[in-house]
Amino acid sequence: MDKPFIIPSPKPGPFVMGQDSQRHPEVPRGTVTKHSWRSTIFPGTVRDYFVYVPVQYSAETPANLMVFQDGGTYVKEDGDVRAPVVFDNLIHQGKLKPTIGVFVNPGFFPPVAEGKDPISNRSFEYDTLSDQYARFLLEEILPEVAKSYRFTEHAEGRAIGGASSGGICAWTVAWERPESFSKVLSHVGSFANIRGGHACPFMIRKAAAKPIRVYLQAGSNDLNRDWGNWLLGNLQMASALELKGYDYHLEYGVSEHN
Repeated sequence: MDKPFIIPSPKPGPFVMGQDSQRHPEVPRGTVTKHSWRSTIFPGTVRDYFVYVPVQYSAETPANLMVFQDGGTYVKEDGDVRAPVVFDNLIHQGKLKPTIGVFVNPGFFPPVAEGKDPISNRSFEYDTLSDQYARFLLEEILPEVAKSYRFTEHAEGRAIGGASSGGICAWTVAWERPESFSKVLSHVGSFANIRGGHACPFMIRKAAAKPIRVYLQAGSNDLNRDWGNWLLGNLQMASALELKGYDYHLEYGVSEHN
């Protein structure tokens, strides 16, 4: 099981952050605030979410918007992604329009008794093929953020991203609500049969193309489990997107599930 199933390839070395993922003294820092939310669309669940606002934000001009699943991972200043750092740098360089980032953690059910652990709702929220998570964002989280900040209502200025189950979740949200999100970022997306996600490529093939741009990242050392092969799932996605004429990119390498 240590050998990759598809293409024999070396294990990847340590990932080296690029300059856009580093702090630079001349680049102004946006603000990140932490919030909590109790959902009604996912009844009984609670979660934290974070809001990033760039220095260049002005209430007079609606900002672009990007939502991230597993928000605590993406928002960490010293984490593997450092999205606020990247946003600060790209906005400062003029490569990215002022963009508000909304980083949402998966929900959990509080412990039922003292000494018990909380119960994660992540897989149900992220891996299910339905519009429930899209409604959660559009009816609960984003209206709450909009009480404090103006961001565009137009899909072309709104993106959504995530990793693993968060990646398929990002795709499902855009698929269900292309009028609200037109861009998808999926890192090692779980297009596997966890909760039916292996069907996504075939849904794409059978439907008229939707106005969604997609960036997929996958690697030859990704997971091979009872639910499926993660690389194969992403290759199937890329093939289906190619067939239907989507604007997409597949970043393929030797990465593992990261």
